[in-house]
Amino acid sequence: MRSHPSTKSWRDALAVYRRPSVLTMLLLGFSAGLPFMLVFATLSAWLRELDVSRTLIGFFSWVGITYSIKFVWSPVVDRMPLPFLTAWLGRRRAWILLGQIGIIAGLTGMAFTNPTQALMPVALLALLVAFSSATQDVAIDAFRIESDIDQFQGALAATYQMGYRAAILASYTGALYLAELVSWQVAYLSMAGLMGVGVLTVLLRPEPAAHVDRITANREARAVAFIERNPQLPGWAQQSGAWIIGAVVCPLTDFFGRFGWFALVILGLVASFRISDIAMASMANPLYIDLGYSKAMIANISGAYGLAMTMIGAVLGGALAARYGLMRPLLAGALLAAATNLLFAWMASQGGDPSALILTISADNLSGGLAGSVFIAWLSSLTNTAYTATQYALFSSLMTLPGKFLSGFGGIVVDAVGYPSFFTLSALMGIPAVVLVVVIMRRLGDRQTLDDDGLSERQ
Repeated sequence: MRSHPSTKSWRDALAVYRRPSVLTMLLLGFSAGLPFMLVFATLSAWLRELDVSRTLIGFFSWVGITYSIKFVWSPVVDRMPLPFLTAWLGRRRAWILLGQIGIIAGLTGMAFTNPTQALMPVALLALLVAFSSATQDVAIDAFRIESDIDQFQGALAATYQMGYRAAILASYTGALYLAELVSWQVAYLSMAGLMGVGVLTVLLRPEPAAHVDRITANREARAVAFIERNPQLPGWAQQSGAWIIGAVVCPLTDFFGRFGWFALVILGLVASFRISDIAMASMANPLYIDLGYSKAMIANISGAYGLAMTMIGAVLGGALAARYGLMRPLLAGALLAAATNLLFAWMASQGGDPSALILTISADNLSGGLAGSVFIAWLSSLTNTAYTATQYALFSSLMTLPGKFLSGFGGIVVDAVGYPSFFTLSALMGIPAVVLVVVIMRRLGDRQTLDDDGLSERQ
């Protein structure tokens, strides 16, 4: 069973960052974050420099859909063994490595394409990179959750975020510098080479142990029962039906079976926790430009400085989770994520004062890093290790889709009511998440995870 320690000292809480499992996630986070910008902002800059039309560049953003629908093939990652690789590395490391191979192949291929001659090869290779990256994400999330107990999931999430953010800096700022100084070919080949960080990590670190409890094992027996009840079906139909029951039906029935009607409250929090910050994100850069901040200032403060503040917040979130458990830091993260949007509303009335930008970015990124670490750890505590990849992929998709949908209306709202009112409204959108955290805490008391109330039986 999991360990649920009492409150620790700050020294003990920070000591979790020396754990091998926590340090491993720093490297795997880098591997996960590296491909992202190379099929989005970095690729857009490359295509625009070659005078590709903005319309066509916009179409390239559709490759990002793969990240939002990765739950569709997550049951395959959860259940299907890969020839040779699974026997050699285990089910999690095998799928991570396969994703990394696809990313390296796609980036290498992109380096040798010429977008001025034909865009279709670039688009197909970008799709390969995005699909492989999303697959890698599913497997890494499962690897992270199974690597350690809930007590350390905050630290695992923190170092994952740090590695991810460092990779984004390398694949955007670093790639642009390489393209400027040498060529786009060298830039993309260099990024393909940096994926070696993740490959070496997969090869050197052990496969995490996954345990299946008695109730889960009984639930899995339904797949066998399906075959026994339907002997008249062809063999392929029996096997397919059993696989669907085990890979798709069981993860859903497991979740609702463990939490009952309270699962709806949990899913409500999953869907609403990040609405406030995701919904406002589309209007942050337009606000900076309209206030007259230079691109250099935006890059330095929102980019490099903001990255540093996010990393500090992520480390703080991991330490808070290790010291106090998950629920109290989760409430603090929900409050901060909503409240910091009010700083954007205030900044909109400051006429381009640099100190207002620094203060707003400091608070927003610090709270975002903190809330992100704790929330990822809390989501991880909801999963059953028998279905880690499938359940977490569903949670992560539900986490981002509502905010992404609402962010598309940001420009309409700003045009209608202005920036201060828009960011105030986005802050108010964070209230449901705060209320739901309180509801869950009242149900559980001040326990670390849902398991402590006996609602979950994950081992």
